[in-house]
Amino acid sequence: MNLVRIICAILLPPLGVFLTVGLGSAFWINILLTLLGYIPGIVHAIWVIAKNDGKRSVY
Repeated sequence: MNLVRIICAILLPPLGVFLTVGLGSAFWINILLTLLGYIPGIVHAIWVIAKNDGKRSVY
């Protein structure tokens, strides 16, 4: 399941964050970062997914 989230984070970073933490502040920060630059959005999304790896996910 984690692999699916990372692939989603590379293709569409907010989707990967949404599948990990839902509509929290990390999701909105990721949307802002993705709008400002695609690469910062990807980096943030992968960081959020890695940080919440062992925790309960929304999906």
